[in-house]
Amino acid sequence: MTPTFEGSYLGDASRIAPETRMECKICWYVYDPEEGDPESQVAAGTPFADLPSDWVCPVCEGAREQFMVVPDDL
Repeated sequence: MTPTFEGSYLGDASRIAPETRMECKICWYVYDPEEGDPESQVAAGTPFADLPSDWVCPVCEGAREQFMVVPDDL
């Protein structure tokens, strides 16, 4: 069994599966790779780990490090 990652990713995007949804700890915005972030010109299908280094939360402008994994069962 492969261990899963739970909680904050602490900047280590290599630990995040491509389909993982991520939630901002500041404003609760959820980044869903299936949707991307059209406002920031991030195409649908873009994993969180592949977001541009200057990408910030589109709602509160929180840094990528402020995001945590959304469990699959939610």
